Amino acid sequence: MNNTQKIETGLKYNKAKKMDKNFMYQDLKRSNCYNTDFSNSNFNFTSLRGAHFKSCNFYGCTFKSAEIIGANLKRSKFKNAKFENTIFEGVNLEEVDFSGTKFKNVIFLNTDITKAKNFDINSPQIKVFKAMPVIEMSERLENAIKFAMENKYVKKSRTLDTKDGGINYISIMILLEKFKEKQLIDGLTLIGERIDKEFCTLSYIMKNLEVYKSEGIL
Repeated sequence: MNNTQKIETGLKYNKAKKMDKNFMYQDLKRSNCYNTDFSNSNFNFTSLRGAHFKSCNFYGCTFKSAEIIGANLKRSKFKNAKFENTIFEGVNLEEVDFSGTKFKNVIFLNTDITKAKNFDINSPQIKVFKAMPVIEMSERLENAIKFAMENKYVKKSRTLDTKDGGINYISIMILLEKFKEKQLIDGLTLIGERIDKEFCTLSYIMKNLEVYKSEGIL
């Protein structure tokens, strides 16, 4: 295969039946699906960046540590779906049905949740930010983040930066909930030095940090 040939990883379905499928860990960015039934499928640890899933059925699907960014989910149904440690950023939720959906530690950023149907806006398991929050951080932590972002695989993942190249404070907030600042500084430095493969969600960075921690490096 020509090394310059672009490989499309997204899903392209139209009025298809794709129930009980396992999409776990897949990079599903720029998927384009219409009126497709994904009932009871596994979307854990997937990236749905820039994806279009219009009028699709996600009954009973799971979205653990998934990242749904810049996506269009208009008129899709998530009845009895489960979202855990999931990020919605800049997502079109117009007429999206969340009947019976279970949320656990889910973040909505720059996303109009008032357009969704059967959505519990008062759930203690969701956090809603109208814009990217800014958090105070030490110069050492900021430098470690910037160093990690110099790694080409980290940069390509877009997990630590925003579209304008700034720091993604949501990601840093999530990491600081799991790791102490010094651990994060040392860990992100190692991430910048060691990551040598493509990945698509923040969960991959967290997994590596957990490994470093278990090895006593952090």
